[in-house]
Amino acid sequence: MNVLYVFIGGGLGSVLRFAISLIMAKTSLTLPISTLLSNVIACVLFASIIVGFQQRHLVPDTYKYLVIVGVCGGLSTFSTFSFETFELFKQGMFAWAITNIVLSVSLCLSVFYFVTK
Repeated sequence: MNVLYVFIGGGLGSVLRFAISLIMAKTSLTLPISTLLSNVIACVLFASIIVGFQQRHLVPDTYKYLVIVGVCGGLSTFSTFSFETFELFKQGMFAWAITNIVLSVSLCLSVFYFVTK
């Protein structure tokens, strides 16, 4: 049954990531903001579920599979982050590439720090 939860959650996360990319496609930013936003949202969900499960035991086990493995797995995207950063480097946009790395990692780590604190 857990496989079904992962399957459903993964589909929902992927559709959410696709919707974010469609909405953010209208921006003219050089920074790949839709990937950044998707990853930060996934971290918020992940950290919130972890806190609810570990500290307060408010979250049933099935939510871990549905939200953490499924939704967060479908929503977050390290491969796209890596590709977009590589493309920025390839295009000679070194400052944007480094900004993307620093911003993505620091925001996602900050989410876990502040949510699980």
